[in-house]
Amino acid sequence: MPTTIKLNSLNLSNARTYLFATLFIAGNLLLPQLAHFVPDGGKVLLPIYFFTLIGAYKYGIHVGILTALLSPVINSLLFGMPAMAVLPAIIIKSVLLAVAASYAAKDFGKVSLLGILLAILSYQLVGTGLEWLLTQDLSIALQDFRIGIPGMLIQLFGGYFALKALEKV
Repeated sequence: MPTTIKLNSLNLSNARTYLFATLFIAGNLLLPQLAHFVPDGGKVLLPIYFFTLIGAYKYGIHVGILTALLSPVINSLLFGMPAMAVLPAIIIKSVLLAVAASYAAKDFGKVSLLGILLAILSYQLVGTGLEWLLTQDLSIALQDFRIGIPGMLIQLFGGYFALKALEKV
C-alpha cells in the first residue's frame, strides 16, 4: 500500500518543505512590491505577512518559520524594505504568525475564519508588546492597529479564501 505525505505535517528533512517555503517566500517578495504602488501600502496592507499565514496554516510550522524568517530578510536585502531599523520587529511578528497559524490549523483541523482570526490577533497582540519593548515607543508598536486594519482584514478574508482554494489542490 503506497504511503501518502500529509502536507500539513512537512518537516525539515522533507524536500517539499523547502519547495513550498520557496513558493511562499516568492509570494512574500512579489506582494509587497505590488502593495507599494498604494501610498503607505506596506504599512496599511501588511503584505509581508500574507503568505507566511497561508504557508504556516496549510503546510505547518516548518514551512511557516522558513517563510517568516527569510521573506523579510530577502525583501530588505533586495529592495530595502522593510528598512533595517524595523526588520527585527517584522521578523518577530512573522515568526509569531507562523507559530499561531500552524497551531490554529492543528486545533481547528480545517480552514476556519475563527482560527485565522485568532492567529492574526495572537501575532498582532504579542508582536505589538514585543515591538514596544524593542522600540520603547508605544505609538510605533501600535501602528498596525492604527493603520494596518485593512491588511489584517485582507489576511483574514483573503487568507480564508486562499486556503479554501488550496484545499481543492
